[in-house]
Amino acid sequence: MSSENQSSPVKFRIVTDRSRCCGYGLCATLCPEVYKLDAEGLVYVEGEFIPAEFENEAKEGAAACPAEAIIIEEVSA
Repeated sequence: MSSENQSSPVKFRIVTDRSRCCGYGLCATLCPEVYKLDAEGLVYVEGEFIPAEFENEAKEGAAACPAEAIIIEEVSA
């Protein structure tokens, strides 16, 4: 195994575009630990990065958004 493969662990950052959010709430239904809805039903997140234990659910929530208002970006830790 080369040392290149042992780089920093990958983290995932959430970018939300509230102007695109239509309030369907699928993201919050699939991953309420990461995605929250405000009083108007629009998505927001409390942290920029996805906690490792919720990566799969957060990705599913983003993929389920019909308005494509959530983007998951891969970043090096």
